[in-house]
Order: sequence, then structure tokens, then C-alpha cells
Amino acid sequence: MTNDMPPPSSLKIDTSTPHSARVWNYWLGGKDHYEVDRQVGDQVRQVYPGIVDVARHARAFLGRAVRYLAGEAGITQFLDIGTGLPTVDNTHEVAQRVNPACRIVYVDNDPLVLAHARALLTSTPEGACDYIDADVRDPGYILTQAVATLDFSRPVALMMLGILGNVWDDQEAAAIRDHLVAALPPGSYLVLEDGSDAVDPKASAQAEKTRAEAGDPYKLRTPDQISAFFHGLELVDPGVVSVSRWRPEVTAWGEPEEVSAYGGVARKL
Repeated sequence: MTNDMPPPSSLKIDTSTPHSARVWNYWLGGKDHYEVDRQVGDQVRQVYPGIVDVARHARAFLGRAVRYLAGEAGITQFLDIGTGLPTVDNTHEVAQRVNPACRIVYVDNDPLVLAHARALLTSTPEGACDYIDADVRDPGYILTQAVATLDFSRPVALMMLGILGNVWDDQEAAAIRDHLVAALPPGSYLVLEDGSDAVDPKASAQAEKTRAEAGDPYKLRTPDQISAFFHGLELVDPGVVSVSRWRPEVTAWGEPEEVSAYGGVARKL
């Protein structure tokens, strides 16, 4: 929220500490953030101006991946962990434009995110949207709640965009991914992207340091480390690449520049 009015007490929103979803919303040009989020966002942008391009390309990647899944791949169920604040072309909007019967479960642990999601992310009559208040570090709870809306006997698209960078420990991040993927039936998909230091290592390292010092730590991983999250799955072409280069729309300006976020889409056999 760009104004400084106090939020409703029932939401229990901490406006003294930055939150990655609100900082991300600020970079995307949204309006749902507080002064502390804008301060961190500006600090990171000062040392790494390319972060805004990363945010926008990551969002565009989500749209292209969901259109592929709901269309060509025929997926009608989505579990989106780390929803973030609603902006343009949220997962259910993209999926239900392709197939109005798509069912989506959003997961986040920020009360501001959940309040906005429930108010703004409304489903088509044919489909469904649900919201779970949970941390990615508790995959068991997420799965037990998701079964109220999703049928895990049929394929599900697991969306993990920009979320595992919030889990600093590599082994813990891998274990979370493994727990969630193990619950998916064959024919399901994993869509995953996270920040990397591959394109501009010096600026990325400074941005990582700035976020950690500001209380909003986010771990950057190499493309190889991000690729490892897809182990045991069949990657869809073009594999794990900079998100700006995952099936980009054809334009007269050629292939877009790489950005420091890598991701891909993969199928569980």
C-alpha cells in the first residue's frame, strides 16, 4: 500500500520488516507495499539496476509457462507456492483464459498477500481458486490442505517461482522440492525459476548482500544448482535457461537479453 495508513489489525501485517512479495510488487510497478519495502527495493536497484528487468521477465515466464501447460499440455490443476501479491496475469487468469475449468490453489504466508488474493483472485464459475496460509518450509501441510481443491490422482502443475531462494540451506531447499514432487502423479509438471548470479555476478552478489542486510534475505543459485531441482524429471525444450529466453514471443528485435533468473518446465514420467 503506497499510503502509510495502518493496515487492519486482524491482518497482523508487520510493516517494520521488508517482505519479498511486497518488494517484488514494488519492482513490478504495483501499489501494495510499505515504506520499508520501497527502501529495500531502491537499495537493491541502486546496486543492481537490472533487478526490475529480472522481475518483469520472471512474471512473463510465468504467463508463457502456464499458457503452455493449460493449452498444449492439457493441465487443469495448478498448485502455486509463493503466490506473491496479485498483479497482471496471475496464474489462474492465464490458465482459465485457456480453459475456464482450471483449478488453482495459491499458497503464501504473508497476510497481506492472502487478503489481496481472496479479494482479487476470483475464479470462473467452471473452475476454482483456493488459498492456503502456509510456509514453503512445511510441504506436508501444504499438500494436506491442497487436496480440498485439487485431485492428486490426476496431473498437477507445481509452480515454484522465485520461492526457493527464500530457503537459504541447499539441502533443505532440495528436500522441500523432493517432498512436493513425490506427491505428484505421473504426467504432472514442475515449473520452477529462481534468481541466479550468472548474468552479472558482481552486481548480483551486491544485491544479495543488500537484501540480507536489510532483513529480506534471498539466496542466488547458479544455473547448475537451479537445474538440479529438476532431477528425475523430463525437461521441456529449451530446458533450464534464463527466463527471458524460455519460449519467448517472436519479435522483430530478435532474442531478448538474458536476465539473472533461470528456470524451466519439466514433466514427471
